[in-house]
Amino acid sequence: MSVTIAQLRAFTAVVDHSSFSAAAGALGISQSAVSHAISSLEKELRQQVLSRKNGVCLTSLGELLIPRARTVLATVDALEASVREQSGEASGVVRLAAVPTVCQGLLPELLQLWNARLPHVDVQVYEGDDEELPDWLESGLVDAAILVDPMEPQPGSRWLGSDDFRALIRKDHPLVGEAEIPLAELLEDGLISSTGGCEEQVRRIHELAGIRYTATQRVRELGTLLSLVRQGIGVGIMPSLGQAMLPEELVLLPLVPRLQRDLVLTGPQGMPWHPLTDALIEALRDWAALQLSAR
Repeated sequence: MSVTIAQLRAFTAVVDHSSFSAAAGALGISQSAVSHAISSLEKELRQQVLSRKNGVCLTSLGELLIPRARTVLATVDALEASVREQSGEASGVVRLAAVPTVCQGLLPELLQLWNARLPHVDVQVYEGDDEELPDWLESGLVDAAILVDPMEPQPGSRWLGSDDFRALIRKDHPLVGEAEIPLAELLEDGLISSTGGCEEQVRRIHELAGIRYTATQRVRELGTLLSLVRQGIGVGIMPSLGQAMLPEELVLLPLVPRLQRDLVLTGPQGMPWHPLTDALIEALRDWAALQLSAR
């Protein structure tokens, strides 16, 4: 069997973009080149890895192959980055995952810093929820991630800071003038909870208050949560970094009980780190400007 790196790159690109044409654009090659790479891969394996019926989706063999393909490509990318690093200049692509509030409230500042200090490193951002990020990291879909409250941070990880959870209400809400809002009073208007992120911490806040967790509405996307609160359907709880996502009708106010979350930049547990992950962390070593708790 002679599976090539080019075939695996084409395969993972089609899976990631759900399209041959989009994969071609991402790889900077023609669509026919992507199709040829997939066809030659399937010929080598003597089975299909992708089904072309009703869009592009993985076959059973494809499901088995994709995590292994990601592991192989992550290793090859790391090898190439190590070779470039020996020349004295960090360069290449590193894939970084983060939750939406971090993507909106923290990453623009980090990207600006990395662009200045690592001009030849292309940081590609993958936005996901709390539950997706560890799986993406360990499967090789991404090289690094900013995790929320990791159980056991890996050696070499970088703590970026903390932010706290706050009450999300309309600016015309009766409690808007309060210095802080007790959870029990906030819940009188009905809690809208986002299952796509931070629900574990919201449950913890209820435990600290001795209040049973009950959501009148449960949605996946933070954008849906913001929209419903803006329409006056209920209230919400979200991290203070979410300030960057708010429409002008909404406000975040201190919540009691107070709960913080820690944000940690790290690599995977099950495989060697991409050298550029170490480069991102090293670029933050003397950066003392992060004061998330004061935002």
